[in-house]
Amino acid sequence: MPEIDRLSPTRRPDERPVMYQRWRHLLFLHWALPPEVMAPLLPPGLTLDTFDGKAWVGLVPFTMQGVRPRGLPAVGFLSDFHETNVRTYVHFQGKDPGVWFFSLEAANAIAVRLARAWFKLPYQYARMELTTGGEGGREGEAIAYRSERLWPGPTPATCAVRCTPRGPAAPSMPGTLQHFLVERYFLYSTAKGSLYRGQVHHAPYQVRGADVEGLDESLLAAAGIARPAGAPMALFSEGVDVDVFRLRRVEP
Repeated sequence: MPEIDRLSPTRRPDERPVMYQRWRHLLFLHWALPPEVMAPLLPPGLTLDTFDGKAWVGLVPFTMQGVRPRGLPAVGFLSDFHETNVRTYVHFQGKDPGVWFFSLEAANAIAVRLARAWFKLPYQYARMELTTGGEGGREGEAIAYRSERLWPGPTPATCAVRCTPRGPAAPSMPGTLQHFLVERYFLYSTAKGSLYRGQVHHAPYQVRGADVEGLDESLLAAAGIARPAGAPMALFSEGVDVDVFRLRRVEP
């Protein structure tokens, strides 16, 4: 198979966004898994995307701010809420490398219903908290995330993680594992037997490492994934401003 083009997806599409969002305080936790473990969990039409022969599962807590459709203002309680997703990495017929979400927890019941309907994504309503030791996300300042799924199931599905970002922040270099994991601009979803692809655009993440000082979660297990033993690869970004483009049906 020819090498997958991982740079074209980072370029802004020549169309108008349908939504704007700000993603802040993102913690990327990743574990390597054998491809034969992850591949059966994917829908028909998608192929597992691997790095050096390994598949990866990610747990990504963060907070959303200023979520709004194009042409409308942000509205406090509807536009600002925390989120946590469980994901892996896929491509479609050797192109358009993106994300497959097993679950997306969000602390906003209205946003959950809208996202399930508009973007056909497996959002779950959860009770969530994010606390920081200062402005949050700066080097040496601890940040903690908590999530408890309320509906729909399966439950229990919880997450509690505390980390401290470390080192200088910088963009990821193409060709590295870090770039493979964090610079993803396509997402895939399914509904009624059809496959859909969405796209986002943002500036490259400014990424630093993170020390994980506590992790207790059952979100991976709720998705049918046995979390590997050992510490995850941990990365942190203070955030990006995001343009969201319309969902399209993928034709085989």
